[in-house]
Amino acid sequence: MKIVNPVLRGFHPDPSILRVGEDYYIATSTFEWWPGVRISHSRDLVHWRPIGYALTRTSQLDMLGNPDSGGIWAPCLSHDGEQFYLVYTDVKTWGNGETFKDAHNYLVTAPRIEGPWSEPVYLNSSGFDPSLFHDEDGRKWLLNMQWDHRKGRNAFAGILLQEYDPVQKKLVGPVRNIFRGSPLGVTEGPHLYKKDGWYYLVVAEGGTVYEHAVTVARARRIEGPYELDPCYPTLTAKGRPELPLQKAGHASLVETPGGEWYMAHLVGRPLEPPQAPRRHCPLGRETALQKIVWTPDGWPRLAHGGNAPAQEVEAPSLPPHPWPAEPFRDDFDAPTLSLHFQTLRQPPDPSWLSLTERPGYLRLYGRESLSSRHRQSLVARRLQHFYAEAETALEFEPQHFQQMAGLVCYYDTGNWVYLRVSRDERLGKTLNILTCENGCYDEPLGQEISLEGWGRVYLKVRYARETFSFAYSANGQDWQPIPLDFPAYKLSDEHCRGLGFTGTFIGLCAQDLSGTRLPADFDYFSYRGWD
Repeated sequence: MKIVNPVLRGFHPDPSILRVGEDYYIATSTFEWWPGVRISHSRDLVHWRPIGYALTRTSQLDMLGNPDSGGIWAPCLSHDGEQFYLVYTDVKTWGNGETFKDAHNYLVTAPRIEGPWSEPVYLNSSGFDPSLFHDEDGRKWLLNMQWDHRKGRNAFAGILLQEYDPVQKKLVGPVRNIFRGSPLGVTEGPHLYKKDGWYYLVVAEGGTVYEHAVTVARARRIEGPYELDPCYPTLTAKGRPELPLQKAGHASLVETPGGEWYMAHLVGRPLEPPQAPRRHCPLGRETALQKIVWTPDGWPRLAHGGNAPAQEVEAPSLPPHPWPAEPFRDDFDAPTLSLHFQTLRQPPDPSWLSLTERPGYLRLYGRESLSSRHRQSLVARRLQHFYAEAETALEFEPQHFQQMAGLVCYYDTGNWVYLRVSRDERLGKTLNILTCENGCYDEPLGQEISLEGWGRVYLKVRYARETFSFAYSANGQDWQPIPLDFPAYKLSDEHCRGLGFTGTFIGLCAQDLSGTRLPADFDYFSYRGWD
């Protein structure tokens, strides 16, 4: 049996992997998407499924107004034999020329992975990417990278270590900078492990793009000094554009009961051929696994040799454990949203989202525009395949042009392509495509398509790797294609202001810019994907 990478497709960055008994869990960053911290589950490291989110209450995570690609950065999931621990960063300020990063680190705990997760304990704000290490003597230690805003300094100033007191629920004792990084620089994403009397520090370096890498250092004492692996980096795709898995970095380790070791790490799969000047990854940063072996002198190495990520990896000696296939269509008959759906910055609230007011429908009350960082009525799921098709049926009767609803391909508040139903003073009920590219608004069709007299409208988007396009129908069978192809790369980390971290989502949304909160009803949402 083989592990086929990526194991978590679509937007699943910064994986923190953990084994508890026979179960394996991966926590990944969710940035501005709600709920916070997605958790996936496996029994064999081959087959994975989402099982929930850790941060499900605004008392744990309040992201109203957070910047694009702010919010949850690089969570760390751990267990001390009694309960689960999760540390995470909520980023309030970053990017767009900002010198400062307002990044606050918190801790929550739970008796079971499904929760309920506790109210947060504030830890510090000295930098992002926190990680909690449980030592053999029972002491607990927090690590995080330190951000240095000063002019002329290395902003990635090293990895800080401080003890956490679970009784007082606060950090105690001295703060030590235990590792300032290798010559690769951009040192972040620390995770600490203990094996054969050594403390192993695993960090991300090189920046989370095409120079990304995993570096390991070790020490006999937790506070150091840490010696750098002489064969660093342990993992990278840097300088090898022919590899299908790029951006390899930000890793964590796990050991099976049989003593086999694996590394979870993020990757990106670019659209363009290697010779393109700038490769783009509309699926975002994904999660992959590599098998690890240890050298006689105690350093981790990729089992297949070298330091490049492999698409296929030898699976561990565990019984196969596939999960039941998921239905491709959601008819909105359940009392809660599917785990595949997320909202922006705020939890679903009956004031703007309902699955019960009209049974069998998702009702969205129109709120702010797609450019808002506050109160959007948007429900979306990750694009997880290069070839995919998503479809919905909309019942919506707008009264004027400020009321809109439809199907959107969304990256962030400044980058989206929106197939929307609205009303025109002359044509009545209409369909059009609205776009925003790095903040620049357009209507590329040039004119509205009349839907006057239509009740229900079926909407569809089809991805064909390099491009995506839309279609509409009055009955769900006879489709009218809209003769515009949109480049998939324009909804990618690389294109969207060069500052994003989230990948493409496909969603349902409603806006009422007049403030009257007109509802839109969606009968179903289907998603099929293949590579």
